[in-house]
Amino acid sequence: MIVAAGKSAVAGVPEPDGYRLENYRSPTPATLQGVRVIGTVEAEKIWRSHSASFVDVLPRPPRPRNLPEGTLWRDTPRSNIPGSIWLPDTGYGALAPNMADYFSKGLDKATNGDRAKVLVLYCLADCWMSWNAAKRARSLGYSNVVWYPEGTDGWLAAGLPVQPAEPESRPDQ
Repeated sequence: MIVAAGKSAVAGVPEPDGYRLENYRSPTPATLQGVRVIGTVEAEKIWRSHSASFVDVLPRPPRPRNLPEGTLWRDTPRSNIPGSIWLPDTGYGALAPNMADYFSKGLDKATNGDRAKVLVLYCLADCWMSWNAAKRARSLGYSNVVWYPEGTDGWLAAGLPVQPAEPESRPDQ
């Protein structure tokens, strides 16, 4: 079932045939074929009912491997919807095999292997990362995929709680 999305999705933006490969921070479509699209009010209801797994796909630059000794590295802090699992860099249109495997294993962990469990994917408003990730989850056989296009921007605007987040360990760490 497709439901009209919140403010961040735009009716005039067509769904591409495949994944979005560039300009990830731009208006998104109001729909995603085979995926339920929700706004903040419904996201909060689902979250409060504990009936779904929430997955944040906001990208996160990794610490450069060859930083000189003593160089300070400061990660950008991320807060997400409480109880979420954070799978950074899994919303790009093309994923390297190790990142595709990381995404697949992360979804398996988030749902305890239940591909029928409700799975809510999000990022920020006007971000194709969550659209791509929801499309990819559907292609992996998850039958109850929900896309929350307003993401943490909509969540915070509604005054809902967030918690500091740490991503799941990436395959290159």
